[in-house]
Amino acid sequence: MRILGALGILGFLGSVILNIHLFQKTEKLGQGIKVLEVLDGDTILLDGKVRLRLRHLDAPELEFCGGEEAKNLLEGLVKGKRVVLEEYILDQQGRPMALVYLDNKLVNEEMLKSGWARYHADQSSKKDQLKEAGQKAKEEKKGIYSPKCYQTENLENPKCEIKGNIDKVTDTRLYYYPGCAQYEFTIVEKDIGEDWFCTEKEAREAGFEKAKTCY
Repeated sequence: MRILGALGILGFLGSVILNIHLFQKTEKLGQGIKVLEVLDGDTILLDGKVRLRLRHLDAPELEFCGGEEAKNLLEGLVKGKRVVLEEYILDQQGRPMALVYLDNKLVNEEMLKSGWARYHADQSSKKDQLKEAGQKAKEEKKGIYSPKCYQTENLENPKCEIKGNIDKVTDTRLYYYPGCAQYEFTIVEKDIGEDWFCTEKEAREAGFEKAKTCY
């Protein structure tokens, strides 16, 4: 077990060193680095096969509401182009994150303005600017905040009224049906995997438990 642990630490350190080296190389070029692929709405693959997340935002998983729209938007912005990285950091797993610029345009901000990504709290020089962009998109009901993904009623099948809800802090998954104390105030945010169900059995099979406020 100690050997496996040591190997894991060495692998982590190797990843960190490699990423730092690649970023230093990019910085010295002064002309940015090419985006080879867009993996989803908040992650790109850079020249050198380095995966990079855009700081301050979370886009939906591809299988969730808005996932494809977010990816397509980011592809249109950066795929095949050279971007400049600023304020890059490594997360706890040694994965790089950065503010991404294209022709002096902050790509992170463009994604948040579109509404196809959620603002994620972070510490950078652009945090207030990016938070404001995300909040404005929400107020204007853009992207994931539109009725397509952000729902108080089931637009596709009104007969299926059970709301599956995920707590963003604890990841607790609960469902509510008409008559539950919090039902009217529960919003189904389909971009994070929340959904509507026709029966309690369906909700349980999807990993949701009945809320304690339901009788």
